[in-house]
Amino acid sequence: MREFAEAAGVPVLQPENVNRAEALDQLRELQADVFVVAAYGQILSAELLKIPRLGAYNLHASLLPKYRGAAPIQYAVWKGESETGVVVFRIEPRLDAGPLLGVARTPIGLDDTSGDIEQRLAAAAGPLMLSVLTDIEQGSIAPIPQDAALVSRAPKIRKEQGQIDWRQSPQEIDCQVRAMQPWPLAYTFLHVGAATPLRVVVRRVRRASNDAGEAQSTALPGAAQATDDGRLFVRSGAGEVEILELQPAGKRTMTAAEFLRGRGLAADSRFGDETE
Repeated sequence: MREFAEAAGVPVLQPENVNRAEALDQLRELQADVFVVAAYGQILSAELLKIPRLGAYNLHASLLPKYRGAAPIQYAVWKGESETGVVVFRIEPRLDAGPLLGVARTPIGLDDTSGDIEQRLAAAAGPLMLSVLTDIEQGSIAPIPQDAALVSRAPKIRKEQGQIDWRQSPQEIDCQVRAMQPWPLAYTFLHVGAATPLRVVVRRVRRASNDAGEAQSTALPGAAQATDDGRLFVRSGAGEVEILELQPAGKRTMTAAEFLRGRGLAADSRFGDETE
């Protein structure tokens, strides 16, 4: 982005702390009508927000007031939402709390990952922002206050949140796997007897009916079973999950059938925490 701006003759400022006096002086010298930020990692001070004549605005990748915070796309997928979007709001001192000025929506499909949603919202964000700026310039904008009763949080995702808890329902596991792509990726550990647990990244799953048979019906969450036609099922808290694609530590991503051909699956195989 910096290279693109410089090639277009647009000056680039990268202050370590945008709220320091020297950075504020640089911004005042620009005499900007508006400030626009997107995925900016610093909180803008009240003094900074007073600088632009027509205010400061943020592009945020959720349908505010839902999912305020650093990871709105991941949480929308993780929580099983059927829809999300990108909004423009006027920045106020409180986190993601300003009135809304525009929205672009997109459905969350049953196979969509966070990466898929991010690409669609990125494509929608530019036209949305230009439309809102035009309305601001023309004085035709009608800000809509956020409903504080509907606020939910989307704090920064931690790597360990990718670990699958097989006590969850098949739907919850499916949503988690898709939410954690492209980072930090959902993972689990395969236990076989006394062997060292194998870390496995789970790339794609499917919510399954009782395809794995009666043997799974009384099994504990995490119990694994392979079928004769190369399918891999794992017992969850309420049914079965079929693993479609996975990546064993140090290996490439592969289908369940490829994985099973390479190592088979012992009768006591189970997925779970590393130390269980």
